Amino acid sequence: MTEMEIQAILKRQREYFAAGHTLSAQSRLTALKKLKAALQNHEAGLAAALKQDLGKSATESYMCETGLTMSEASWMIRHLRRLMRERTVPTPLSQFAARSFRSPSPYGNVLIMSPWNYPVLLTLDPLIDAIAAGNTAIVKPSAYAPATAAVLKQILEECFPPEYVCVITGGRAENQALLRQKFDMIFFTGSKAVGKEVLRCAAEHLTPAVLELGGKSPCIVEKSAKIGLAAKRIVFGKYLNCGQTCVAPDYILCDESIRDELIAAIQKEITAQFGADPMANENYGKIINEKHYHRLMGLIDPSKVVCGGTGDETAQRIAPTVMKDVTWDDAVMGEEIFGPILPVLTYTDLNAAIAEIEARPHPLALYLFSEDKAVQRRVLDRCHFGGGCLNDTIIHLATSAMPFGGVGESGMGGYHGQAGFEAFSHLRSIVDKKTWLDMPVRYQPYGSLKDKLLRVFLK
Repeated sequence: MTEMEIQAILKRQREYFAAGHTLSAQSRLTALKKLKAALQNHEAGLAAALKQDLGKSATESYMCETGLTMSEASWMIRHLRRLMRERTVPTPLSQFAARSFRSPSPYGNVLIMSPWNYPVLLTLDPLIDAIAAGNTAIVKPSAYAPATAAVLKQILEECFPPEYVCVITGGRAENQALLRQKFDMIFFTGSKAVGKEVLRCAAEHLTPAVLELGGKSPCIVEKSAKIGLAAKRIVFGKYLNCGQTCVAPDYILCDESIRDELIAAIQKEITAQFGADPMANENYGKIINEKHYHRLMGLIDPSKVVCGGTGDETAQRIAPTVMKDVTWDDAVMGEEIFGPILPVLTYTDLNAAIAEIEARPHPLALYLFSEDKAVQRRVLDRCHFGGGCLNDTIIHLATSAMPFGGVGESGMGGYHGQAGFEAFSHLRSIVDKKTWLDMPVRYQPYGSLKDKLLRVFLK
């Protein structure tokens, strides 16, 4: 799509929004219900596309993509009228007589740029929040998941006219053309490198942006942890979607005294969950493309591999891999892995381990396995991260009741549920000043009596 065509679409969306078509609760509910019904109707098509792009099984596609998206839509449909209400707040005595309230207002025309690793969830979840908040949207799915992008385009074109929601496919040229336009808000999910470019372009127009990025999310396993259960949950979170999950445990940092027991339990769980030969498991996913396959294979040090370490370039699959004796100087620790490679590092002093984590960019997620409440409190108090779990992995993002987002280099802003509605809204502060009384204290001429009254009111 050319830049002139993009500009024409954006102009039509501005006109559609200015005409008030997206503002009423009923119009928003109708749009959300239509999108949810379309998702149900196209569930099989989405599953087939996700299988083609990422090798996902139908169960994983529903559990981690389509089902979660429908859950967000259902939550918004149930709570929308409450979210749209004005919220009365206390009025200072100095402003008597008045009513103060906060009123959510849509930004207007928003741009949603989504990644390839969860192309349904990370496209439609923010779109649901944007629609609920009363915006129009241009949606740009990733070119790396073309089959899913095609089905998403079909679904959204069935549901909405382009002046309301428009899907623009394509690659870098379309991304750059979109970022040259002036939007009222930008929502981006993807890599830190591209996130910097998005924010740079947003700054040209002083456009607010939500960035959902990533980072090296640590998984601390403390010596009081239930090793077998920890291994089971770590294996699930790490190798889901072939490790291509922004909140997957990037590496394990465990007490040195339990390392060998933990590694043995992880190996056992890999076999239990994926079979003796995971590469022969049709429900085990694949790497998105050849470029990422070769990048990941380059991070594996064969001398440190405990299990896995092999790949099939033709099928773009890498076996679930565990590495030990890893240090911070190894290549695998130099970047976010984003694949099925699990390095295991150790510590002898938890405080030193926490300091090591804190010395690096704040991660999108952090996981702690420990039965010791004091240890849990110490880690939560001292570590900075987007979100996480105690004694589990990744499930904190699977709820509309809590915001999901990063901090520092792992992102800014959050969404899901109420946080998502507010991310796509401007919360206006309004004072409704009554006309039946007008306190003279603020008006000149000033004097000692007014000064005393002001000091009473503004203490």
